[in-house]
Amino acid sequence: MAMCQKYLFRSAAEAGPHDILKLYNPKGNIINISPNLESNSPNSCYKLEVVAADCNSEPLDVELAVALGFDLSSMEKRLQSLERKILFETGETPAVVFELKKQVDSFREKLESVEHLSWLGLFKELDGTHKPSPFYHKRTLRKTREECEHVREKFLQMSSLEVSEEVRQYLKTPTFDNWQWEDAEIMVLLQVMYTDLDFIAAFNIEPEVLQEFLFEVYRHYNNIPFHNFKHCFCVTQMMYGLIWLTDLRSKLDSIDLLTMLTSAVCHDLDHTGYNNAYQINARTELALRYNDISPLENHHCAVAFEILEKTESNIFRNLTMEQYKRIREGIIKCILATDMTRHNEILNKFKSILPVYDFSNKDHREVLMMILIKVSDISNEARPMEVAEPWLDCLLEEFYNQSDMEKLEGLPVTPFMDRDKVTKPSSQTGFIRFVLFPLFIELANLFPCLEQHIIDPVRKALDYYTEMEKALEREKQNRSQSEKTAKSKETPLGTQDTTDNQSEAGPDASKAS
Repeated sequence: MAMCQKYLFRSAAEAGPHDILKLYNPKGNIINISPNLESNSPNSCYKLEVVAADCNSEPLDVELAVALGFDLSSMEKRLQSLERKILFETGETPAVVFELKKQVDSFREKLESVEHLSWLGLFKELDGTHKPSPFYHKRTLRKTREECEHVREKFLQMSSLEVSEEVRQYLKTPTFDNWQWEDAEIMVLLQVMYTDLDFIAAFNIEPEVLQEFLFEVYRHYNNIPFHNFKHCFCVTQMMYGLIWLTDLRSKLDSIDLLTMLTSAVCHDLDHTGYNNAYQINARTELALRYNDISPLENHHCAVAFEILEKTESNIFRNLTMEQYKRIREGIIKCILATDMTRHNEILNKFKSILPVYDFSNKDHREVLMMILIKVSDISNEARPMEVAEPWLDCLLEEFYNQSDMEKLEGLPVTPFMDRDKVTKPSSQTGFIRFVLFPLFIELANLFPCLEQHIIDPVRKALDYYTEMEKALEREKQNRSQSEKTAKSKETPLGTQDTTDNQSEAGPDASKAS
């Protein structure tokens, strides 16, 4: 019965066989999935949560399908045996047994007839490119061919349309709202950036080559909550805005500007949602390939230049060898600078040259380019709250999924990603104080005009999350006080709250489920 219950819970949650399920009682305590569960009601609902999936599992093959079929047959036999036993003892079959049979029949029908078992977190194809995403049960980690072709078609249809002057000006501001735009429209806006900075004319970039480049970039960003194509656009749009706000066109040459914009476009290509610490601790292929040295950032660079190696998508193909060499060197430096383990090193170097900063000095320019892509990469809190906060939710989803996977695989758990220890406001207050402010303030020291554009919004964000943190703490204290009051009014000694007993036994038991 317990085994059957767990299958039904997995089916209800659309979870795969390697997913971890957590069940919470109305008080928010984790409890064990067992036949002893008390009935709930609309006013006291249980909460079922899929915590993590095994993204290293292979696609559903014949052996696994047979195993699932065998388990299903075994489950049916147990149900039949249970039905006969109940019928013998009570004289009738309870409605709950009929319902269980119905659920098993439905499960079998899905298993046998649905081609894409996305509701189960699995896929039948043996093609390795369709490995399921650890985050979305209904989407593959890599974009499907159909998904890409649909977006490509829309992009090409819109690419010749004239973008209004109002949108062009809005695109130059940090207040730009990315959530209003679809992927195909985003590619059109990226095309506008290359055009309005005069890169098309200056470097003889053919429009069809730029379109192919942007499409290949889109195709190589994955279906993950945060480090996806929309994040690529946000970083690029902020970089574009900073170029205009600081009048960098009069301070840097076109090759540096092209380097910075293209670095932003490519900076997270093929990110799978797991950071460098995970890559190194899990000894992934990337960590082994790059000897634990910025494995993700090195990979992003490599994918970028794989795209640029193809003639049809090489926006640099009409450059001289010297120009290409300079741009390649700059892109690599910029993308590698987005590894946060190098944050203090790069920031301290920038601070040391600020008093004597010279735009004609090559080393000074390179450090500024690295600072600009770092600022752009973590600039969400400089945006309006209605734009920024959804991005924080996406980031936390990605973080929590990594820590779940680390627990599942017995790896060191990244502290700031642990869903059991980190809250939304606590994740931001420290980050803003100790990472954002020091970085943004130094850039504003070189460009005072940025104070109102990126410093003031971040101050408001800090106030917002500080108040949220205080509110959560008050709520926690009130809940604790309420529980103490409720316990003092409980029934006489000797009686026990069975729900609390289940809660205490739950965590270890739930691991087995």
